[in-house]
Amino acid sequence: MHWQDIREVSRYLITSFGMNRLEGLDLQLKGIKGGGEGTVEITDNRTGKKYEIAAKTSRECDFFDAKDLLKIKDAEGNPLRIYDPGYTNTVCATSYISYIDGDKGILEYRGYPIEVLAEKSSFLEVSFLLIHGELPTQSQLDKFSDKVMKHTILHTDVTDMMGSFRYDAHPMGMLISTISAYSTLHPEANPALSGESLYKDVDVRNKQVYRLLGLVPTIAANSYRHRIGRPYNPPSENLSYVDNFLYMLDRLNEGTYKPHPKLTRALEILFILHAEHEMNCSTAFVRHMASSGVDVYTTIAMAAGALYGPKHGGANEAVIRMLEAIGSKDNVHRFILEVKQKKKVLFGFGHRVYKNYDPRAKIVKKIAFEIFELLGREPLIEIALELEKIALEDEYLYNIGLS
Repeated sequence: MHWQDIREVSRYLITSFGMNRLEGLDLQLKGIKGGGEGTVEITDNRTGKKYEIAAKTSRECDFFDAKDLLKIKDAEGNPLRIYDPGYTNTVCATSYISYIDGDKGILEYRGYPIEVLAEKSSFLEVSFLLIHGELPTQSQLDKFSDKVMKHTILHTDVTDMMGSFRYDAHPMGMLISTISAYSTLHPEANPALSGESLYKDVDVRNKQVYRLLGLVPTIAANSYRHRIGRPYNPPSENLSYVDNFLYMLDRLNEGTYKPHPKLTRALEILFILHAEHEMNCSTAFVRHMASSGVDVYTTIAMAAGALYGPKHGGANEAVIRMLEAIGSKDNVHRFILEVKQKKKVLFGFGHRVYKNYDPRAKIVKKIAFEIFELLGREPLIEIALELEKIALEDEYLYNIGLS
C-alpha cells in the first residue's frame, strides 16, 4: 500500500470500524439517569441517614460524581471528602479521544484500534484524527501537512540559544528549555499578555498546533546533534514529516540524503504509538498548567518535563542504563535475583494500566526485528532478550505483575 493514499486508508478504516466505533464513542460518555436502577445507596452510620447517588457508566467503569458526596455531612455539617492522592480510583475526565482497557490490552484512538492505525496510517493523518475527531480527506491532509511543515524552521535567536548549552547538556533538558523559550517569541499567543479568551479563537488554537508539531522535531534533532558535537541540519522542504526528522538527526554532508524507507516507517509507527495515551502523567500536567491560563509553549514544556522522569517517558532511558549496568547475558540471572531481593529495580516490565499486555509492545517488537535484519543487533539487545526470557518465566515476577 502507498502510505500517502489516504483516501483508500480512510475508506478501509471507516468501512471496517464505522458503526462499532460510533457506538463505542457514545458509550464512553454515556450517563445513566438517577432513580432506581443506576443508583447507589449509601448509609452513613455516623448519622443514620441514607443517600441515593446517581451512577454513570462508561466503557471503562461505572462511577459517580465526587461532588454528589457533598450532601453526605457529619453531625456538624462538614461534607464527606475523597482522599486519592495517586488517582488510583479516580476518574478526573471523560474523553472521546482515546480508550484503554488495560485488562484486555486494548488501545483505541477516536474508536480506531491502534494496531490498524499503526499498519495503515501516517503520523500526520493520526494527528489530524486525534485533534479533529475524524480521518482527513486527501485535501484536508495536504493542507494540514503543508501548514505543519512550514513551521519546522526555528527562529535564528532560538538556534543561537541552543548553541549556548554546554557540550554535554542532556537532550531532554535542551528540549524542555527551548520549547519554553518559544513563549517569549510569541507574546500574541500568551493569554497573560493578549487576553484570557485568546484560545477561544479556533484559528489561534490551530496556529499553535501547527507550530508545535513543526518545531518540536527540529528542536529534538538539534538537541541530539548538539550532544554529539555536530552542526545542526536545517529542515528539508522536500521530505516528509518523519523523513525530515531523520534527515535532521543523521545527515553528515550528503547532498541527496534520504533515510531508508524501513527506518522511516519504523519511526513513523513509533510516533503513532506514542501520539496519545489517555490521562497519563504529561497529559494531566497539561490540564493543570492550562487551567491557570498560561501559554501553550510553557504548558507543553512542562509536560515534556514530566516526560523526562524515569517513572514516565524517562523509563526508556532507564532501561538502557539498566542493560548497560547488567553488562552481559551471563549476569542476567544474578540481576533478577537482586531484583527479587529488592536490591535492584527492574525497568521495562509491568505497566500501571496494562495488566495483561501492552498492545503497543507487540507492534514495537515486530518492527524492531525488521530493523535488526536491516542494521544488525546492538549488543544490549542480546541482554534485553535474555532478560525478557528469564523474567517472563519467573513465577515471583509473574505473581507481582511484572511479567
